Amino acid sequence: MSGLKSLKKKRRIQVIGLAVFALALSTGLIGYAMRDGINFYRAPSEVLETPPPATEVFRLGGLVEEGSLVRGEGETVTFVVTDNAASIPVAYTGILPDLFGENQGMIGTGKYIDGVFQASEILAKHDEDYMPKEVMDSLKETGVYVEPDAAEGSN
Repeated sequence: MSGLKSLKKKRRIQVIGLAVFALALSTGLIGYAMRDGINFYRAPSEVLETPPPATEVFRLGGLVEEGSLVRGEGETVTFVVTDNAASIPVAYTGILPDLFGENQGMIGTGKYIDGVFQASEILAKHDEDYMPKEVMDSLKETGVYVEPDAAEGSN
């Protein structure tokens, strides 16, 4: 009888050990798979303060500076993104979203190489009242964006 109990106990320990190993392995694989999918957001002033390495993919957001949008040869477009504390030149090859324009909020995904943000993807606002949360937060920090309710109350 005692042999049967020790066999069950041994089997239980093996099952628990296998479960812990499987959990650790799956957590490691999920983290490995997501390492390229997590892109940190930065405002232009943050990029200039501490420039990321040229190999790091991140999201840059702000307002498209008025008068900076230049459509080049082919599909390459250049413009400047600002949070009114700092400005970063952006180069993008592709088709811009319909609602993309000057003085509008945008977020781009890409790399900061030799002082230019090389965007691989550009996202624009959804309508005239929408601004991406990250862009709004960084504009509030620099004092550029004021809540509509607060602006009306100050009159």
